[in-house]
Amino acid sequence: MSDEIKKGLLGIVVDETTISQVMPDINSLTYRGYAVQDLCEKCNFEEVAYLVLNGDLPKKKDLKKFKKLLEENRNITINLREIVKHMPKKSHPMDVARTIVSVLGLEDKETTDNSPKANMRKAIRIFAKTPTAIAAFFRARKGKNVIPPKKGLSFSENFFYMCFGKVPNKDIVKAFDVSLILYAEHSFNVSTFTARTITSSLSDIHGAITGAIASLKGPLHGGANEEVMHMMSKIKKPENALKWINKALDKKEVVMGFGHRVYKKGDSRVPTMEKYFKKVSAIKKDKKFIKIYDTVKKVMIERKNIHPNVDYPTGPTYHLMDFDTDFFTPIFVISRITGWAAHIMEQHAANKLIRPLSKYSGPEHRKVMLLNQR
Repeated sequence: MSDEIKKGLLGIVVDETTISQVMPDINSLTYRGYAVQDLCEKCNFEEVAYLVLNGDLPKKKDLKKFKKLLEENRNITINLREIVKHMPKKSHPMDVARTIVSVLGLEDKETTDNSPKANMRKAIRIFAKTPTAIAAFFRARKGKNVIPPKKGLSFSENFFYMCFGKVPNKDIVKAFDVSLILYAEHSFNVSTFTARTITSSLSDIHGAITGAIASLKGPLHGGANEEVMHMMSKIKKPENALKWINKALDKKEVVMGFGHRVYKKGDSRVPTMEKYFKKVSAIKKDKKFIKIYDTVKKVMIERKNIHPNVDYPTGPTYHLMDFDTDFFTPIFVISRITGWAAHIMEQHAANKLIRPLSKYSGPEHRKVMLLNQR
């Protein structure tokens, strides 16, 4: 047995999946074989969510049934709504999201049933209810009335409505839909692997997703989109961008939103998200963030040959949509629930406890001395 240590499991293949893969030959992330950029242009988020969960794109009757199921499950209990309303106003929304899924697990009558059909039903409920509870906190912490879900609205339209009390124009909604599609799934990333590890002990789907949310919160994973916005806020003005980024690189500081463990020649999701970031910027008549974005990106590529990842254009896009910066990663959550749920069900289908080995590097074997002998 080799003693070689692969920190971060770098390059280690631990299992197989049918859900997604990065295809270097076409430089594309694919869901169930479909290129994600094609899905963004030809499908809405509900279609892609159905694809990730079920394995195929839905036919019209399938999509209608799926949308109806989501609509029927959007409402949250009075208990959960009151819990959310009474959470500390300064709570990080990711901690709120994690707690929301835990409470959903307490309320769900099928929590302990890990059968395929029960897991699918629970996945639908978590997917439908979590945005409602997150939007409730978005408003409650501002001292505003909680807005319940509204029938007849799409997934994205409904989230805007529950947060702001209105639905923006169709181009803004489309850009948001695209961001959700791009965030829905990404193979064995750290939060998904966390979910699968928890599942491997035969724990329940609520517990696995709660653990995944905790993992996603970190700035080296989902929290990067927030950090991108914090960076742009520090830069303040386009004329400061060149000096700021060069100084950061000279000091060897980490610049968030750049680089990726899997993509070495650039994140395949970036061109699509960048396109919609620029569309939203045009609608909002913003030039500031586009100029900062372009300057920092140019310097990072020229000086470090490091390309942006999908969090880089997503951060300012959500900002221009009027979402609070600390809500960017919870938006990631409401999308990635689909990918996590699909992986959890796949893990259950051919489960083996995930239990890697470690190489001990502590003190040599020693004997315990009595207290008066030490």
